[in-house]
Amino acid sequence: MTGRRSGWRSRVTDTAVGLFSHAPDPLADTFGYPGDPGLFGPDSVTWRIMGDTSTFIGGLRALVVQAAHPEVAAGVGDHSNYRDDPLGRLSRTASYVTATSYGSMPEVEAAIAAVRTAHRQITGVSHRDVAYSASSPGLAAWVHNSLVDSFLAAHRVYGPLPINEADADRYVSEQTRLGSMLGVSPLPETAHDLHAWLADHPDVGPSPAGRDAILFLAETGLPLPTRVAYRLLYQAAVATVPTRLRHAVGIRPGPAARISGRMTIGVLRSALGYSPAWAAALERSGAPRPAGIRFRTTAGVTR
Repeated sequence: MTGRRSGWRSRVTDTAVGLFSHAPDPLADTFGYPGDPGLFGPDSVTWRIMGDTSTFIGGLRALVVQAAHPEVAAGVGDHSNYRDDPLGRLSRTASYVTATSYGSMPEVEAAIAAVRTAHRQITGVSHRDVAYSASSPGLAAWVHNSLVDSFLAAHRVYGPLPINEADADRYVSEQTRLGSMLGVSPLPETAHDLHAWLADHPDVGPSPAGRDAILFLAETGLPLPTRVAYRLLYQAAVATVPTRLRHAVGIRPGPAARISGRMTIGVLRSALGYSPAWAAALERSGAPRPAGIRFRTTAGVTR
């Protein structure tokens, strides 16, 4: 029986890790910076939230929320190769999130510099004749804030333990450090204000680019059975998006989306454990591992 459990866990782990292995390891050199706590550090709420498998749902939710802003969606549609290289884009986004969450300060700064360099080239005009630039503080804030709100929302609904309002506010406040380094504005400092800023934003609306992005997210061509698990995660993400933003992109959650999402994340958590990037960051900074936490062992950053 033990061998069977180990076997299915290995298969699930290999499949999940394979989806995110299309970019260089963002923490490949992290042990070269001993004692460096990075941007957030061992006692942060960020390390706890970002180490859990609920981030899979959070990442999908962020993409849905980003599609509800026509100018952000236009920038993605006009300049991204997500249709031709979806796993590459997914891996690059995951690498950025991992580096900024768990990296040493030199790794955080390198990830931010790469994003800012890429954003300078993303300019154009949306379908409603509004000029956009990915470097503008307001549009960059939509992308950054949607990520922060989405990882928090996913953790609240699908995380292993409830998170209280004080810790939710701590997480949002911690993330303003990253937003400030990116040069984005505004940066709401409480969970309530962040959620309200996104849900009530005046620029939200339908767009051809947003519709294309949602169609791609909903019908991504992954092989079976990965596709089945992906669709459950996608529906679980949709179920946490504010109603006004769902209407903007023309989606609604399926029946029992939250229930199936909890079940799917529970299976993934059992198979994968917690992020090896969290374990690596703890070791690099000289902090002990939390009791009762099983970290995933990979050929990457853990040792």
